[in-house]
Amino acid sequence: MQKAKIQSKNRKWDCVPILKYCDFERGTEPGSASYNREGGGVPFIRVGNIAAQIQEQIYTVSKNIKLCKKDDVLLVLDGSPGVVVRGIEGAFSSGIRRVIIKNPDKIFKAFILYVLQANFVQNTIKEYSTGVTIKHASKSLEYIQIPLPSFPEQQKIVKVLDTVREGVGGQEKIIELAKELKKSLLNEIFNVKIKNQKSKLQFKIQKWVNVNLGDVVNLRKEQVIPNASQKIFVGLEHIDSGEVKLKRYGEVSEVKSLKNVFYPNDILYGKLRPYLDKAVLSDRFGICSTDILVLTPKENVEPHFLIQIFHLPNFLNFAVSTTSGTNHPRTSWNAIKQYKFYLPPLPDQREIAKILQTVDQKIEIEQKKKALYEELFKTMLNKLMTGEIKADKLML
Repeated sequence: MQKAKIQSKNRKWDCVPILKYCDFERGTEPGSASYNREGGGVPFIRVGNIAAQIQEQIYTVSKNIKLCKKDDVLLVLDGSPGVVVRGIEGAFSSGIRRVIIKNPDKIFKAFILYVLQANFVQNTIKEYSTGVTIKHASKSLEYIQIPLPSFPEQQKIVKVLDTVREGVGGQEKIIELAKELKKSLLNEIFNVKIKNQKSKLQFKIQKWVNVNLGDVVNLRKEQVIPNASQKIFVGLEHIDSGEVKLKRYGEVSEVKSLKNVFYPNDILYGKLRPYLDKAVLSDRFGICSTDILVLTPKENVEPHFLIQIFHLPNFLNFAVSTTSGTNHPRTSWNAIKQYKFYLPPLPDQREIAKILQTVDQKIEIEQKKKALYEELFKTMLNKLMTGEIKADKLML
């Protein structure tokens, strides 16, 4: 098999083995006996925290740790090989490597942050990855080659890419503000009844009734063996944390065992690691993982209203409190159907859904803009790292 190589279009640049200029310090596994969630010790950074955006933070009091600072570059080589990040502080796991620059006068640290994300490096990591369930790519370090522009030119490349990344960061701030607005609205809408306050939104809260989730939702129990008639498969990996719409799908041909069936207006709720906040409203027919509960709103419930209940902090805390299992904590339908909340009359449900959908649409628009910035960043990154375009001509 032909191995990935850097295709540099700038003949003035040397292409060098990355191990000649960088060391990769491996993290440790302190052991679960040293973990806590109360903030004791130091944050313990696992692959899932940076590769899968797992929000739950654990801490360790162990002395068997390797520490990273916020300006350190981290590379994941086990589990999700190729993920590169900076800006994290704490102890890091054995699946992560901290990049140590051997020759600071030859290699700019921020340049390494970017070159590790270039296609030719990512392709090498992928080609030398082993394992089926869990990927391992430490061997790839021996084969990674990088361009070596002059130090001033590295700085210029970094400046251009930093500028584009600022555009991504600007969009992230706008999205975060929109999400904060939605949280404020959710708090206003769903807490006024509990606190016996007057709502600024003028809902007649005296008509809201206290219900269990199981009073307004049915568990759909239809299951099938996947076949060609099903076009869409949804796994937990296709559901984005905190989102209310299903935006990504998998191929049915990728799965074989018994799966749950879902229909339009069903709610797909991820019962595995409920702190990940995975619950979306379906707009089509398909099949999904058995780690996803398929819930059907009853006739007196507006689906676009009900989906918001699953993202309330109170519900998330309740679901997490009902989990069992250590490595793969799960909740269940029997547990979450006991969750209590106040249900408005159907007209109010529809009005609330309309208000929140407007904010969700704003968030979606800004997320699309962010995706465009990210695509621009990837294009610029690879063209700059191969010398196809010169940083001097793009100084912003």
